[in-house]
Amino acid sequence: MLKKRNGSNNPIGIFDSGIGGLTVFKAVRERLPFENIVYFGDTARVPYGTKSKETIRKFAEEIARYLKTYKVKFIVVACNTVSSLAMDVVRNVSRVPVIGVIEPGVKEALKTAKKGIIVIGTTATVNSHAYRKEIKKNDKNIAIIEKPCPLFVPMVEEGWADKAIMMEVIREYLLPFNSLDYDSVILGCTHYPLIKRKIQEILPQKKIIDSAKTVADFLYFQLKKNGLLKTQLKGYSKFIVSDDPKKFKKLAYELLKLKVGDISVYNF
Repeated sequence: MLKKRNGSNNPIGIFDSGIGGLTVFKAVRERLPFENIVYFGDTARVPYGTKSKETIRKFAEEIARYLKTYKVKFIVVACNTVSSLAMDVVRNVSRVPVIGVIEPGVKEALKTAKKGIIVIGTTATVNSHAYRKEIKKNDKNIAIIEKPCPLFVPMVEEGWADKAIMMEVIREYLLPFNSLDYDSVILGCTHYPLIKRKIQEILPQKKIIDSAKTVADFLYFQLKKNGLLKTQLKGYSKFIVSDDPKKFKKLAYELLKLKVGDISVYNF
């Protein structure tokens, strides 16, 4: 257990390859209204899921170093690809507590999954088998299928979440699983909750696991345990992207009804 420390007023850092991590930000903001939050979206280099492990680890190191300049007290890696391949990098650089999205998502899925779990994610996340490893740590017998869906992220970032072509792509990837006797689907990418309703239409009999709320709950208990919980005065939210803040603001409102205000730009 980490020692309790001063610095409860310091912000929480949340980062993702782009806009998808805002699903986690929204859940954290609702769960922890007093906390200060700095959100970084690496919109210049999205998507991460088609890039090499070495590149993803490099990006994670750069972002962790950048968030350190804000004296963050905790980092939430709101990106499944980084959570799969570079958590050690973020921890080594930041020297503050760090959580990803995989462990909370798996714990949520295992509460109800009895027959089998389907994990959908980016190519990099699926190839890492990070979800499979975490699931098997908790339940060695449950059946698992992993399915990469590499077009989901760029289509969401392009603002196509509500277009008819989005439904066609989801159907192409996921319809074969509709007849399988598996009961849960883990959304192994924080962009995927933005098309959750469409995924549910294709897989109506399966429970869709979105780890955002679980991450927010887990973060609350970790902050409390480590004496870092901020309990007074409404917290501020700061947003930084590496490219195209106007598009980021537009999609944040269209997809999540988030009014993000002023957005800073930082390029590596």
